[in-house]
Amino acid sequence: MKKELIEELKKKLEEDKANIESQLAKFADKDKNLKGDWDTRFPKMGSGDTGSMAEEQAADEVEEYSKLLSMEHSLESHLQEINGALEKIKKGIYGKCENCNQEIEEERLRAYPAAKLCLKCEKTRKET
Repeated sequence: MKKELIEELKKKLEEDKANIESQLAKFADKDKNLKGDWDTRFPKMGSGDTGSMAEEQAADEVEEYSKLLSMEHSLESHLQEINGALEKIKKGIYGKCENCNQEIEEERLRAYPAAKLCLKCEKTRKET
């Protein structure tokens, strides 16, 4: 694979990583004990009301927290893929299919720089 292409994709991966970390920082904190993990902060919507209004606010907080947990999981997964691709660049093994060890198509990497599989292996994986 051409060095210029690898540098271009590395830059894109680094930008994507910064963007995802920025999104996560809006509602989660980096876990100090587990590398690569983020912990969603519980939303504080309540205004100190009591009675049925407080119960409704608590239910809204739980619903919001649930949505944020799902978003956190999705962003963390994508971040792990990006970090894996950046690590492969450092090791000089970027762009190789993890299944068949052939080069991943340039078009695929341009569309999704964190791709782990070539199109043929990705298609086979989805069919099984």
